[in-house]
Order: sequence, then C-alpha cells, then structure tokens
Amino acid sequence: MLSAFGRAFRTPDLRRKLLFTIAIMAIFRLGSFIPTPGVDYTNVQQCIEQQNNDSLLGLINVFSGGALLQLSIFALGIMPYITASIIVQLLRVVIPRFEALQKEGQSGQTKLTQYTRYLTIALAILQSTTVITTARQGLLFQCDLDVIVDDSILTSIFMVITMTAGTGLIMWLGELITERGVGNGMSLLIFTSIAAGFPTSLWSIAGGANGVLNFTIMILVIILVIGLVVFVEQSQRRIPVQYAKRMVGRRMYGGTSTYIPIKINMAGVIPVIFAASILAIPGLLAQFGDQSADWVVWISNHLVKQSSPLYIAVYTLMIIFFCFFYTSITFNPDEVADNMKKYGGFIPGIRAGRPTAEYLDFVITRITSAGSLYLALIALIPTLVLVFLGVSTNLPFGGSSILIVVGVGLETVKQIDSQLQQRHYEGFLR
Repeated sequence: MLSAFGRAFRTPDLRRKLLFTIAIMAIFRLGSFIPTPGVDYTNVQQCIEQQNNDSLLGLINVFSGGALLQLSIFALGIMPYITASIIVQLLRVVIPRFEALQKEGQSGQTKLTQYTRYLTIALAILQSTTVITTARQGLLFQCDLDVIVDDSILTSIFMVITMTAGTGLIMWLGELITERGVGNGMSLLIFTSIAAGFPTSLWSIAGGANGVLNFTIMILVIILVIGLVVFVEQSQRRIPVQYAKRMVGRRMYGGTSTYIPIKINMAGVIPVIFAASILAIPGLLAQFGDQSADWVVWISNHLVKQSSPLYIAVYTLMIIFFCFFYTSITFNPDEVADNMKKYGGFIPGIRAGRPTAEYLDFVITRITSAGSLYLALIALIPTLVLVFLGVSTNLPFGGSSILIVVGVGLETVKQIDSQLQQRHYEGFLR
C-alpha cells in the first residue's frame, strides 16, 4: 500500500491531481474556522462546550465539519447540495420533464446539474436565515451568551449572503476536485467533514472512569465495523446477461456475455440521512415548547435519547422503509428490461420483456431486504456499544459516518488504482 502511494506521487500527472485534491480539502477545512462577520467568536466557543448534538442541527453540524455551531462562513457545509440532489432525484418520479432529461444523456444531465445548483442556492438562503434566527433567539445553543453582537437587519442580510456564498464556494470546490483532482469532489468534502470530528469524539471517550478500556473497546468495534462495511460494499450479485448476434449494415454486433452488478446496499447512506433527519424534527420542535410540558418530556425521553428502545425501534424501521423506497426510485426493473430487449439482451432462462422485469424486481427485493438490515445494524452498532459502556459521548452521526468514510475511501482508492493501471504500474488492489 505504501509503495503504491509512492508510485502515485512519482507519477507527475497523478501527483498534481493528488496535491490539488489535498489543497482543496485543506481550504475547505480552513473555511470552517473563519467566523461569519457579526459573530462573537469567543462566546460561540464557550457555548459549543455546553452544546448537545442530539438534534437536527447536530446532524447538519456533522456534515459541515463542525462549522455550523461555530457560525463560520462554511456553516451550512455540503448539506444544501445533498438535499438539493436528493430532491432532484425524487422529482424524476413526479415530473416527466426531469425523467426525460435523465434519458437525454450528457446534455440532460448537465441541465439537471444546473437545476441542482439553483436549488442549492435557494436552500442555502433558507437554511442560513433559519440558522441566524435560531442563533439570535438563543435556540441554536443551549447557552445564555449572545453569539451575534449586532441585531440590525442589515447585519442579518450580510450574514445570510456570506453563508450562502460559502455554500456556493463549497459547491464549486467540490466540482473542481471532480474535474481536476482525484475522486468525487462532493463525496470527498463530506469525507473531510466527518473524519475531522472523529479524533475529538474518540479522545473524549478516553476520559473518565475506565476511559482506557472504553477507548480500546470502541477502537476494536470501529475496526470490526470497517471490516464489515468493506466486505459488504465490495459484495455484489451478478445477474448474467447474454446478447444475441445481430447485423447492422455490414457489421456483426452482439454475441457477448456480461452481467448486471447489483450491490447489497444500493441505497447507500441516504436512508440513514432520511431517518435521522425525520427523527430529529420532534426534538427540534420540543425546544420551542414549555420544557415542563408532558409532551416535551415524553419526546425528550423517547425520541431524543438515542439509547431509548422506542428511538432504536423507530430508527430501524425508518431505515428499512427508506432503503426500499430509495432503491425503488433509483433502480427501475421495467426500464432495465426494456433496454435489454431493445439491444437484444436477455437473462439465460428468463424470457425478455415482462418476465425479465419481474425477475429483476424479485432479486432486488431479496437483496434490499438484506441490505436494509445491514444498514440498520451498521447505524446502530456504535450507539449500542456506547450505551453498553455507559458513555454519554456519541460518535459523529453514529455508524453511518463510518459507512460514508469507508465508502468514499474505497471509491477514491479505486480511481487512483485505475489511473496507476493505465500507466502500467502496479496498483493498490491486487
């Protein structure tokens, strides 16, 4: 592995790409510590120490690399872009125009990307306004200190513009990595944000009674989860496809065998994001109510505490539901069967057309059943271990953060490996 890294840096073109990617990631982290004009940085740091991240804002804070609670220029992080991308994907099912653009190839994809950018800026304006309002009213932090020194409308507008511009800059930096660096830019920025919070969270486990033992157990659990994620994410069900020979003009096409790769976890980490976001909403609403009211106390005890049996049960069921929901949107068996029939492809032993679509739907349902249980298990393992150890500190975004970090790392290593193979060098993977 280390020798492969050495060969990668000895290749001039690949070295430039790697150094460019690292530089953009460093700029992204630097922007997370630059406060937005109008923010009292000293009071913010004091309030962060008293903050509980078991909320929707805590979820967004993870994807911003801790920049949200610091009210920095990159406070919103990559979250508006993620939300916009998910919305555009969901609109493909509802709006025929979006579905037609998806089928137009590169030109249609460019148009959808443009819509995603516009929606990202709109969401950034909305989210920045919400963050500033909650911070001014003392709801962002559970703290009595004033984090915004000026309450004027002009200052608020300037802060909204600054945070929105920060989101636009992050989106541009991610696209720069995709075009001129190595790997998917947006994924690498998410990787950077989540990985930045790991050392602090793990170090906090080492404090207190039995700190060394708890820290050791947690490290072993993380290694076990990483191994499980690598094993499952690399696994796939390959459905064989045979293409019949056909004449086009004077040339013969087809007659080849290939396969359709179907991953066990086709939905990725999206179901966990959906489930965690929806479960965080009751806790966010409870902050606006009377803290002594019965409904607020019930929500705090059952839907905010991650160790609550009801929270774990609802969280698991929502992950399973969104796994099936998102997979049904991203993979259409009827469309795949029609494309195979159009180009003369068929699955051995299965008739083309409707029987092929039914067979693909049957396989997808079985695989998604296992994938949803795997995703729920990965998301809950670190939380359950922390509850067992009696540690109040939570890893940033639970086991799904490990899933994101490992998944992005695997894809990036694969891209570096493929570029090494193109230059006739031995890659990372053997």
